[in-house]
Amino acid sequence: MTDIDSAGYQHIPDAEGGAAGRGWWDANAAEYLDEHGTFLGTAGFRWGPEGLSEAEAGLLGDVAGLRVLEVGAGAAQCSRWLATRGADVVATDISHGMLARAAALDTAAGVHVPVLQADARALPFADSAFDVVFTSFGAIPFVPDAARVHAEAARVLRPGGRWVFSVTHPVRWAFPDDPTARGLTADRSYFDRRPYVEKDAAGRVVYAEYHRTLGDHVRDVVAAGLRLHDVVEPEWPAWNREVWGGWGPERGAFLPGTAVFVTRKPAAGTGTR
Repeated sequence: MTDIDSAGYQHIPDAEGGAAGRGWWDANAAEYLDEHGTFLGTAGFRWGPEGLSEAEAGLLGDVAGLRVLEVGAGAAQCSRWLATRGADVVATDISHGMLARAAALDTAAGVHVPVLQADARALPFADSAFDVVFTSFGAIPFVPDAARVHAEAARVLRPGGRWVFSVTHPVRWAFPDDPTARGLTADRSYFDRRPYVEKDAAGRVVYAEYHRTLGDHVRDVVAAGLRLHDVVEPEWPAWNREVWGGWGPERGAFLPGTAVFVTRKPAAGTGTR
């Protein structure tokens, strides 16, 4: 576990914030999977802490026979589930620590998924190489320049392909990160875009998570030449008693915790309007 000396919302240089994610996930991969592994499964696909599964939502469509790329894959649980549905899938993540645990989950699930360490802002794939690109809470929250993630997703998608991503619901940033009733009273401006930052005793940024408004996400998608088709806001289901950071059934009954954006790259010759 990374030692934290101070934490809060503050401006930091983009280079420091953007570089922190790899080290944090390397250091915390084992603890994260110990805590959330049962909920995520070895070959399961959940879009967020509410527990909405891709089997229920079908946001990627029928993936059988399609080339699929997951960015910010962690230990590749989602990709593994897609492989069982006939997808030709590749999982990428910036953290070697997370990807190193994918092999053990491959063995446990009896499903092998190719993994590659890569920054979602500079993907090592050719243009139009995939039919579907997606991430479940990966990459976008942890970089200051999310527009580059969207641009790369659009670049490697074939015309007509889907880019689907889930993030913390933007409204959540106006409220305390508390899963109880104390988390139901806004205490910050929704428009305060300072990232949440953790620093060690030497003042080094060891974790950074970036806030974007709903409009920010939409503008980034449009700027990448993509069409927004849907925004899914999962409700908290009665079966889910899991508490995950600021997510939990008590607050989930009143406030959305996750937003899933479903976009497409226009088919050749159709433009973006």
